[in-house]
Amino acid sequence: MERDDPEAGPAGQRVLSGGLGRLISVLAVFLSVSHMFLAIFPWLAETERNIFHFAGFSILAAVLFPMIRTDGWKAGRTAIAVDVAIGLLTAGAAIYLAFAEDWIYERGVRLSAFDWVACIVVILGAIELTRRSAGMVIPILIILALTYVTFWGSWISGVFGFPGLSTETVLFRSIYGDDALFGTIARISSTYVFLFIIFGAFLIQSGAGEFVIDLARTVAGKLTGGPGLVAVVASGLTGTISGSAIANTASTGVITIPLMKRAGYHPKFAAGVEAASSTGGQLMPPIMGAGAFVMASFTQISYDKIVVAAALPALLYFLSVAFFVRIEARRLNLKPLPSEGRTLGDALKDGGASFIIPVGVLIWLLVSGFTPSYAAVIGIVTVIASSWLTKRPMGIRGIISALESGARNMVTSAILLCSVGLVVNVIATAGVGNTFSLMIADWSGGSLLLAIILIGLASLVLGMGLPVTAAYIVLATLSAPALAGMISDLTVIDSIASGTLPEASKPLLMLANPDAMTMLAGPVPREEAAALVASLPLEIAGPLRDSVVSREAALAGLLSAHMIVFWLSQDSNVTPPVCLAAFTAAAIAKSPPMATGITSWKLAKGLYIVPVLFAYTPLLSGDWSQALLVFGFAVFGIYGLAAGMQGCMERRLNPVLRVVALVAGLACLWPFAIMVQVVGAAVVLALFLQNLKFGPDLAVTA
Repeated sequence: MERDDPEAGPAGQRVLSGGLGRLISVLAVFLSVSHMFLAIFPWLAETERNIFHFAGFSILAAVLFPMIRTDGWKAGRTAIAVDVAIGLLTAGAAIYLAFAEDWIYERGVRLSAFDWVACIVVILGAIELTRRSAGMVIPILIILALTYVTFWGSWISGVFGFPGLSTETVLFRSIYGDDALFGTIARISSTYVFLFIIFGAFLIQSGAGEFVIDLARTVAGKLTGGPGLVAVVASGLTGTISGSAIANTASTGVITIPLMKRAGYHPKFAAGVEAASSTGGQLMPPIMGAGAFVMASFTQISYDKIVVAAALPALLYFLSVAFFVRIEARRLNLKPLPSEGRTLGDALKDGGASFIIPVGVLIWLLVSGFTPSYAAVIGIVTVIASSWLTKRPMGIRGIISALESGARNMVTSAILLCSVGLVVNVIATAGVGNTFSLMIADWSGGSLLLAIILIGLASLVLGMGLPVTAAYIVLATLSAPALAGMISDLTVIDSIASGTLPEASKPLLMLANPDAMTMLAGPVPREEAAALVASLPLEIAGPLRDSVVSREAALAGLLSAHMIVFWLSQDSNVTPPVCLAAFTAAAIAKSPPMATGITSWKLAKGLYIVPVLFAYTPLLSGDWSQALLVFGFAVFGIYGLAAGMQGCMERRLNPVLRVVALVAGLACLWPFAIMVQVVGAAVVLALFLQNLKFGPDLAVTA
């Protein structure tokens, strides 16, 4: 007998027993095994593999996410039958389209009646299954996008007007386009994302999650603020496994939040620390959720370069949360955790092999040039082998459980990433991305900081109804080109201000602004150079940028733009009014959800500070000497800001010193004058030493 119980399954999934439950388990295991096989032996063409990926997960999504939630066995059974039919119909139509492509081209790209039906069924199925598994935002965007390019785009005048395409053309491009339902993003889903989610499922099944908590407690538990630091370390490491801030919060929070509450932290602060730390797990190399793979595909920058560049920023983020944790512990005069007799050696002996060896092998393979798909499969095999060196060896039952869990955890991401291709395809077809990028540049008035703020607001709105990966994809498609151009313009501005603009580039400026000759004669104030560049029309700004900015600098600007969008896409996890990671943590801590959201937003300030460093500093330039210099000043700056916001360092700060700490922290982050940064760091250090020696005594406060 099948049982429809929406509340009992993970992430709202229906729980099934009986024959259908066993069939779904078999299908889930088959999807995991077949994708691993195709990663090593790619005997299917890319489009065929993507269609197979979508078809398999369509059945899972239709059955596991009910269309209508009902009570009672009879009604539930009817609903299940309808859902199974929808899943099979959508999957069957998709598989037919895998074979129909050649026939369509043979007819001169004309659709037969059966092709029309299959295309419509697949698109409607994608919309409905996305609605069930991920909410209404993407389905609404898909409907708006498809209808825009077919008819109502022609009603709009101005830059967003679109003459319209025939319905047949839109259907064909929606299925077979490079950016469409079975295009680039579906490829990322069917390879990198799914394989690394399986890898994470195997790590969890092997006991790696428990090892991470154990490791964090032995390393950080004995320090001041130890329970909070345990949450920071554990969530950062677990984030490389789970790929989801909410799952990360739920898995580690049940241990770390009660630990922090027992140590004396306020419930909302304990929950905020866990939510902020778990959000940072998506920024943590080597996996970084799905974002690193999508970013590599968008930018054509290799995955290994992206994760290497992301290492220092991720460390900076976790340090920012750790500063808040330690300062709060000092403010409340909390003591370190009592020793439980566990040592680092005990943690490594009991479960270290199942985490350290697979992750080490994975990193080595990626750095050695193997594809992420191949590395993930070898990593999965390594997890199984290394688990036999621990107290929790994986047998056949554990392997099957991990394979099934990996596929179940992938259902929402698979449907969502395929379906969002319908939106991205329209953006590319209609040129909306370029238009939107021009509008960002126009609205910001050439100000890079204002452009970042606008993108941050857009990411927050999108993130209220989308997982962060989907929010990143949509935002990157719309805004990253403009942001990359504005970052590259900083090099042009510096060249004009310093009087080092190449001679070959000067005629372009003269063509746009004949009065610029006096500015090109020698060094000019940077503000004047910035105003000149901001006034240039696009047809001049683009070629000028290309002639001044080196290829390496342009790539660094492109990476910075995408990293800014990716980081800002995480903010919906911790920023009210809809902050699901914070709400998840609040449920565990039994703290007020909105107050917890505000606390997590404050603790996650690194999400907003570090993207500004991406834009204005060489943090992602690939020059490690410059990146480390930026990193060092940023450490002082973020500590100063945290101290000023919390009113404490090692001891309490009076109101005047709080202001001094805030100003000095901002000075450390000032990107345009090294002496300002040096003075800021010196003031933060002097303030710390003064506070350490002469600050007022602390008293335990509630």
